[in-house]
Amino acid sequence: MPEPRGAVNALASAAKRPLFGWMQKDRDMDRPTDEETLRKHLSAHPVEGEVEAMRKAFEARLGPQPELAPTEIGGVPARTTGEGPLVLWFHGGGYVFGAPETHALMAERLAEAGLRVVLPVYPRAPEDRWPAMLDAACGIVDAVEGPLAVGGDSAGGHLALNLALARPGRVAALGLIAPNTDRTGKSATRDRSSDAMNDDAGDLALWRKTAEIADSDPQASPLLADLSELPPLHLEAAGDEILLDDSLLLVRGAGLRGVETTLHVTPGLFHMFPLWPDALPQGAAALDRLGAHFARHLAA
Repeated sequence: MPEPRGAVNALASAAKRPLFGWMQKDRDMDRPTDEETLRKHLSAHPVEGEVEAMRKAFEARLGPQPELAPTEIGGVPARTTGEGPLVLWFHGGGYVFGAPETHALMAERLAEAGLRVVLPVYPRAPEDRWPAMLDAACGIVDAVEGPLAVGGDSAGGHLALNLALARPGRVAALGLIAPNTDRTGKSATRDRSSDAMNDDAGDLALWRKTAEIADSDPQASPLLADLSELPPLHLEAAGDEILLDDSLLLVRGAGLRGVETTLHVTPGLFHMFPLWPDALPQGAAALDRLGAHFARHLAA
């Protein structure tokens, strides 16, 4: 169980992050409407350089978003949409960029399954280091009463997976979009060049900004953890992404340990594709599958 090292300070710094600023300025900017224009849009906004430059580029990639309602959960600032059983969704962005605001559109689609989707403002690197992110997530779950499901995309999926492992029996369902699950070299797809959103060198550099733990530590590589007490698990991945095998290995490992698992691989697409449900019908379908997974297990 993670120790609350620096969790209060980390949450305080997370709470100071500016909200809605860039989207208020760019609300009238056009969003890509199909896969071709989306790929061109991604190429025009490479996520590189210093931290603030990466954050701005990632925000530009995700484009203008709807406003979500401000809220708090477990004393942590958050954004929320929808009504119904609770789903905590942890945004992706390599633990360095991304925010609830960059994931508003996908959250609204997810909420259409009859769910209350809450996106916490959790600590980011390099201002805060691991395990501040996990400490914050565990603190939220410890403070919330009643059934809940947990999900996340990319690094947020890695966080959601670690959270479910740290709180066995607390989470009713786990839904992930292409999480990082192994950094020890087991993946056979890390060296691909076909992923329009991600590459192995960049992914590793972001992790090095986040944590100083060994790659073989189960918190770095949850594939090495005891997966037997995970809740029912649904994963979405893209056929061309570098983290495809991270999902395949997790499903195999969890399934071998008796965990109910489902996996859907969408061919021909890239990392985090469900974040554009308006441009990609496949992205909307992925979110609908995740929403159905959450709703089914929260109703049980």
